[in-house]
Amino acid sequence: MPWKAIGIFDSGVGGLTVLKEIIKVLPQEDTIYVGDTARVPYGTKSPETVIRYSLEIASFLVKRDIKLLVVACNTASAASLEALTERLPIPVVGVIEPGARRAVATTRTGKVGVIGTEGTIRSSAYAKAIKRLNPEVEVITRACPLFVPLAEEGWTDNEVARLSARTYLAGLREQGVDTIVLGCTHYPLLKRVIGETVGEDVRLVDSAEETARTVADILRSRGLLRPEGEQGNHHFFVTDVPAGFIRVGNRFIGGRLGDVYQVSLDAEKERP
Repeated sequence: MPWKAIGIFDSGVGGLTVLKEIIKVLPQEDTIYVGDTARVPYGTKSPETVIRYSLEIASFLVKRDIKLLVVACNTASAASLEALTERLPIPVVGVIEPGARRAVATTRTGKVGVIGTEGTIRSSAYAKAIKRLNPEVEVITRACPLFVPLAEEGWTDNEVARLSARTYLAGLREQGVDTIVLGCTHYPLLKRVIGETVGEDVRLVDSAEETARTVADILRSRGLLRPEGEQGNHHFFVTDVPAGFIRVGNRFIGGRLGDVYQVSLDAEKERP
């Protein structure tokens, strides 16, 4: 069992920031990543559709004998985590709960900001998770839709990025927020600009980092970690042509992805 891979999926490239943190924390582990690039974005889909997509991808990964599944997508974490947990015989980790847990532990003023896509903010997934952990914490949310295309275009440290950050985030400091959750897997690429905008006294919670720590804790507690001296291998699958994923993904992972394979999830349903 320890020698099996960690499965990770996202609607596209954003989950690569989660994979990057998992590799940093657990360099000895093999991973299998699926980006559902043919059906991105998930944020505009109904919860029922997102659940169906998530179950299809989970089936693909389970057939490849994974030991843990990471739902590296905020929309899918909000919509499908319960269904996945109920149906899979392995641990399932989303990106929302780890980020919410760290935010509650970090805040000093009891005021937490959450920034994300319009879909994630509309779902109130982070606010609900934070309130479950501590009902006294006030949650202030902001949708920052331009951050996603800026991250994918590589415009993460220029005046356009800074102007966008000032426009979106100016009000959070005035409202007494001392902790901000980066509630989208694209946003770690803009962490520097976001940090400069809100000031060094506001702490940023990176859900990707917290998810990687949670994965490590679960595998360690179950005796499922590979020996530390090993070097993990990483495999990538997408549901549309790989070229765009590779171009943007190299930036997200901070290196070269290597081989990326296109797969048909419909054809996979026929596999035993």
